[in-house]
Amino acid sequence: MVQDPTPAPDESTTPPVEDATSPPPSTRPSRNPYRAVLSVPGAWSFSVSAVIARLPMSMVGIGTILMVQGLYGSYALAGRVAAVLIVAQAICSPQIARLVDLKGQRRVMLPMLAAAAFGLSGLVVTAVRQEPEWTLYVFAAIAGGTAGSYGSMVRARWSYVLDDPRRLHTAYSLESAFDELVFVVGPVLATVLATSVTPSAGLIVPLVGAVVGGLWFLSQRATEPPVAPPVPGRRSRSAMRSPGMVVLALIFVAMGIVFGGTDVSTIAFAEEQGSPGVAGLILGIFATGSLISGLLYGARHWVSPLSRRLVIGILGLAAGVSLFFFVTSLPVLAAVMFVTGFAIAPTLINGNGLVQNIVAPQQLTEGLAWVGTSLGVGVSIGAWVAGSRIEAAGSHAGFEVVVAAAGLAVVATLVALPWLRRGAVQEPVGRR
Repeated sequence: MVQDPTPAPDESTTPPVEDATSPPPSTRPSRNPYRAVLSVPGAWSFSVSAVIARLPMSMVGIGTILMVQGLYGSYALAGRVAAVLIVAQAICSPQIARLVDLKGQRRVMLPMLAAAAFGLSGLVVTAVRQEPEWTLYVFAAIAGGTAGSYGSMVRARWSYVLDDPRRLHTAYSLESAFDELVFVVGPVLATVLATSVTPSAGLIVPLVGAVVGGLWFLSQRATEPPVAPPVPGRRSRSAMRSPGMVVLALIFVAMGIVFGGTDVSTIAFAEEQGSPGVAGLILGIFATGSLISGLLYGARHWVSPLSRRLVIGILGLAAGVSLFFFVTSLPVLAAVMFVTGFAIAPTLINGNGLVQNIVAPQQLTEGLAWVGTSLGVGVSIGAWVAGSRIEAAGSHAGFEVVVAAAGLAVVATLVALPWLRRGAVQEPVGRR
């Protein structure tokens, strides 16, 4: 269960006077837990705007590949450009999140949003004009390196406006469901636009989404978490100085390898079965299972420790992907992935919840960005390793990579359990 970092008020004293830094008051409880959290003043607006701002998360990678391949006729070049974008984002996103914790969301992300829009626009223009290869890398690096993480920022806002651990659990579950929704809709939309309209269309929509959603999100000042005042003579520490964050990041890398390997192996298996177009549908079914489980999981209050639920989720994921060994047809693969998808969202929700226990409150955005980045790094590794194995021995060799990664996730989680059980192992900034 997510622990509330704010101590309970003393009922014998006079209630504190609200000031400009106090979060908006909560509304009366609702029987529908999602309606209850979204009825908090400002919550609906910042949550929906963050969904729009997150569209690039699922569209830019595949949109870049489709655009470059369509205009330059080279999958190899497309893969290199996409890799530059993803690596730049993986390196820079946690650093941007750290600045957000130190300086504030609006102050940091407005210039970053302008730079990201410039980078993505430049990538589209240079590709359409078929400029030299190096120009693609430059704009891809700018677009990826300045994108930031709206998923971590929206969760930081939820942590600010909600002081009830049960409702915060529901809010985190809602955001995980939105993540899955983005990954269900985004790749399909990018593919349809790039193949049916024009190769660059798959990047134009996420560009518009990033600008519109980002500006809408950052314009909402009332729910922006306040910046903790700096402590004279003391430098802020990175969230990754905590052993708990290091082991949690390793677990998320292993989970990312599972997801990346599953994507590539599914595409390869569908091609082997003579129905390559079905791969997108099956991956959508995978995400749909996760979306459903996330909503169901968030609607219930859980009293068991977060660390125990994380272990259960990892074990469930490992058990689900082990069924890939028995897949012989596309319908069977779809069924296995739908069931396996039920382990994804709750596990990610618990991982994000553990971040709040581990890091100091003023490092929450950075901590959430690190686990998101770790997941993205794992996805890239999984796609690369599984792709290499598939070229050598077929789609089932890719599934073997997935199963091995799931086993690695289980081992990492069990080894890390003592650190995860300790809760707030990170010394809060400003305390001795």
